[in-house]
Amino acid sequence: MKLTLFMVFYRLLWALLLPLVLLYLWRRGRRDPDYTAHLAERFGFYSTPLPQQAIWLHAVSIGETRSAIALIRRILARGDKVVLTHFTPAGRRDSTRQFAAEIASGQLAVVWAPFDMLWCYRRFFGACQPQIGLPLEVEVWPAMIYASRAAGVPLYMCNAQYAPGPFARDRKWLRFRRWCIAAFAGAFVKSQGQAERFALVGLKNVKVTGELRFDQPVPPALIAAAQELRPALAPEREIVTIASGVEREEDLYVAVLSQRIATYRATGKAAPFFIYVPRAPERFDAVAAKLQNAGLSVCKRSDVLDETLKPLTTIGDHDVLLGDSLGEMFFYLSLADRVIVGGGFTPRGAHNIIEPLLLKKPVLTGPWVWPIEFPFTEAAAAGVAMSVTDQDALLDALNAPLVHQTGQIDAFLAQHIGASERTLREIDAVIGKTPRTS
Repeated sequence: MKLTLFMVFYRLLWALLLPLVLLYLWRRGRRDPDYTAHLAERFGFYSTPLPQQAIWLHAVSIGETRSAIALIRRILARGDKVVLTHFTPAGRRDSTRQFAAEIASGQLAVVWAPFDMLWCYRRFFGACQPQIGLPLEVEVWPAMIYASRAAGVPLYMCNAQYAPGPFARDRKWLRFRRWCIAAFAGAFVKSQGQAERFALVGLKNVKVTGELRFDQPVPPALIAAAQELRPALAPEREIVTIASGVEREEDLYVAVLSQRIATYRATGKAAPFFIYVPRAPERFDAVAAKLQNAGLSVCKRSDVLDETLKPLTTIGDHDVLLGDSLGEMFFYLSLADRVIVGGGFTPRGAHNIIEPLLLKKPVLTGPWVWPIEFPFTEAAAAGVAMSVTDQDALLDALNAPLVHQTGQIDAFLAQHIGASERTLREIDAVIGKTPRTS
């Protein structure tokens, strides 16, 4: 009864807020026209037919998309059809680029996720009749969940983890979210600890499949470009990449860079070279200005590298390369000797550490690691990742001699690959498909 009343309230809330949501999209669309392109799809109307009886994956943005690439490739390779839905243009653009051939052949479609209203999802399900729905990570949208149940579409959280903060809040305060989570058909989760948390809020059919990001492909062109540039960039200097730094920690990073470079200059030694990649594109110019105001020499990737990542001018004379581009993170990571993963110096928490580890780079981050509890706990225990408490601790860690940890990282990665295959087996068990034998 409580859940029924909540859904009535939720539907009324959407009816009231829809004009504000459209206004938000219009305002974002002034900067990025893709926000307002194909707007009818958000209501469940499609200009071209969607693949039928597809496997539906929902990836909010580019990070979730990248995590699922290996899984999607396995699904496509055996002839199944796929529908990918997104909330953000970054995710949609990346999927369109990654799967251009499959889109052209009609095997895969990329569309906006419908607004979270029951009638929008009814139209979506009528358009593609998916065999299963797989929201990546933890996406709790009440209408998506209940429309799936009404349509007979099994909805499984995929690559899911239940972080300690949200878990505690849901058990104590946000009971409606707990009810919604329990209404999923099941979940494919990253670790046994996550499985236990989902079970405690009442979710059935929870399977431990591992972390999909360990299977993601590493783009060979980006790695090759980094290997070619590295000798000319800073041949005798350590390179440190700050990956996905967020706004609230910018001042800390600028101070660390300034102090580290000043210390080396005072002794007459060649200072480390830094690569700073802000997470949000709208922060590119602001971060560059902060670094320059701190007396650092900054060059932007857009000014000093061409489309193929070849240098247009000398880069190594600068202190910092600002990574003002999207989709090239593996390039910036591959250039590094060690990596600072952003987000960890804010309560919202650190971003994923798997990408640098795939490139055999040791990882530092701040004290807030709850969003990546798995695999950070395991990586820290293996000695290949470390969280530090504050600015001084980060400086101390960077001042410590660099230790190459290729063997340790290889052993750590070997323990965690294979999530895509395990997830696919569980998908087949749900939809009644007989797995192919190799």
